[in-house]
Amino acid sequence: MRAKPAPINTTEAADAASRGFSIDAHRLSAPKPAAGLYLVATPIGNLGDITLRALQTLAGVDVIACEDTRITRRLTERYDISAQLKPYHEHNAEAARPKILQALAAGGSVALVSDAGTPLISDPGYKLVREVCAAGHAVFALPGPSSVLAALSVAALPTDRFFFEGFLPAKSAARKSRLAELARLDATLVMFESGNRVQDTLAELAEIMGTREAAICRELTKLHEEVSRAMLSELAREAHTLETRGEFVLVIAPPAADADMLTSDALDDLLRAQLATNSVKDAVAHAVALSGRPRREIYARALELAKSLHEDLRGGDGED
Repeated sequence: MRAKPAPINTTEAADAASRGFSIDAHRLSAPKPAAGLYLVATPIGNLGDITLRALQTLAGVDVIACEDTRITRRLTERYDISAQLKPYHEHNAEAARPKILQALAAGGSVALVSDAGTPLISDPGYKLVREVCAAGHAVFALPGPSSVLAALSVAALPTDRFFFEGFLPAKSAARKSRLAELARLDATLVMFESGNRVQDTLAELAEIMGTREAAICRELTKLHEEVSRAMLSELAREAHTLETRGEFVLVIAPPAADADMLTSDALDDLLRAQLATNSVKDAVAHAVALSGRPRREIYARALELAKSLHEDLRGGDGED
């Protein structure tokens, strides 16, 4: 007697069929991955830069947590992935994290992606990963595109040691103070900048860091990708010609061994920023550590600036 075929669970069959992705009209299956949080790097511009492992994971997980569902949907639609998209960004993270932890506790699999590149690199995710680890759930990293490494690799500058700054402060005084600190690092610097501030930042970089080689990388991997390589002074001088639309990554060479770390103007900017919130003693100590100049010289200049600032404040009070 022939055995009867086992009944087909249509729900499971439909679920299995939906877990897949397409490449050039070829449909590939994607098994559901083990329970855990998957940190998936996504393209920074060219959607063809996605890895096969990333596609399989995104197609197989229960939920994709993403900064902007509209941006991530462009990727999932390109590869015919039907996974559920849920927003996870700095404005809803406090409310969204418990739900993700609950899903993981129930044996679910969740992928975390940023709008572009590797999650957690200048993007939300650190607190989520920390809480997931604390709860004892597995975390998996799927390496892939990164604008930091892409810019560093095409800048034609030293790559043996580099420091990633992320975004600089938006206000000029704070930005100059931070650049003065970065100027002392014996490493290639990599930083992000927005189009509406890139010209000002280049001018301040040239003022504070002197004659160093640098590269401006705009719209990496995209249709209008541009990489400009020159001395900082030249890049700052030509900054007015820049197309400011798009995403910028700035790469600056390390200082020469005999370089004077801070110009007089840069030292003044640093001292003014410090004197605005600290005592003369603390401002001097900070400037000495950063500039390498003699303490006596810096102390004398700090007293001059402190006196000037005090007179300016008194003058302002007298006019009211």
